Amino acid sequence: QVQLVESGGGLVQPGGSLTLSCAASATIFGTKTMGWYRQARGKQRELVATRTSGGSTNYADSVKGRFTISGDNAKNTVYLQMNSLKPEDTAVYYCNVGSDLRDYWGQGTQVTVSS
Repeated sequence: QVQLVESGGGLVQPGGSLTLSCAASATIFGTKTMGWYRQARGKQRELVATRTSGGSTNYADSVKGRFTISGDNAKNTVYLQMNSLKPEDTAVYYCNVGSDLRDYWGQGTQVTVSS
């Protein structure tokens, strides 16, 4: 059973930065996209950023210009550099891999932006 292992969450002050990392425990064949989603308390899970195997990226409007997604889909690794963090970025962040057969999800990592 392939697992996605996330790391890098934590507590940061407004205006600060964090980098999230995600790696698959084994190769996921047929990977099409890798990305990050988040879910704040009491809200639905939402897309943060995704990256296709061809390198195209997509960002939520709320994070454009502040967050950067990078990685290597062939190696099933993906990173999310988060700058200029705001309290409204507080959420559990989930790594996602979309393949030909199914979606994979990480267990989530908490990001809290607070002074």
